[in-house]
Amino acid sequence: MTEPAGHEPPEAAGMSGVPDASGAAPAGEVLFYEQGASWAWLLSGPIAGVGMAILQRTGGYGYDLWIPLIFLVLVSGFIAIQIKAARIHTSVELTRETLRQGTEIISIDEIVDIYPEASGSEVPKWQSARALGELTGVPRGRTGIGLKLTGKRVAQAWARRHRTLRAALQQLVEERTP
Repeated sequence: MTEPAGHEPPEAAGMSGVPDASGAAPAGEVLFYEQGASWAWLLSGPIAGVGMAILQRTGGYGYDLWIPLIFLVLVSGFIAIQIKAARIHTSVELTRETLRQGTEIISIDEIVDIYPEASGSEVPKWQSARALGELTGVPRGRTGIGLKLTGKRVAQAWARRHRTLRAALQQLVEERTP
C-alpha cells in the first residue's frame, strides 16, 4: 500500500534535505518525518501460520493446510488494518510552513513558543493540554512537546524522536520571532 498523496516520506518525495545557497531549507522540504508504523509487522501473519502448522504437527493432529492458512490471512488482515490506521493517525511531518500530526495540520506561524522539556516529579501544566491530531491524547510510545500557540492556546505536539522534533520546531520558531 502507498501513502496518501502529499504524505510520502522525504526519500519518496525526492527531498534531499540539502539547504539552498542562503543556508535555509526550501519551503516544501520535510525537516522531520515519522511514518507512524512499519509494514514489517505484517510478517506476524506468516509467523502465526507457521506456528499453527508446528502446533498441529507436534500435537498429533496431523497436517491440515486450512488452519495455518486461516491464521495467516486473519492475523495479516487485522494487522494490516492497524498498520494503515497508525500510518495515518500517528505519523508526523514538519516542513518550514506546517506541522502535521496525524491528520491535523497547523501552520508554524501559529506556534509562539516551545515549553521546556518536562523534568522532575512536578508535572508541567502543558502536559494536560490537548494533543495535536485527532486522537484523544499523545499516542503510546510518543512523548509530548508543549507548544504555546496564538490566542493564548496551549497544545502538545508529539513524536517518538521528540528531541529531534523539538530542536527543529525551536529553530523554526526562533527564525520567525523578530
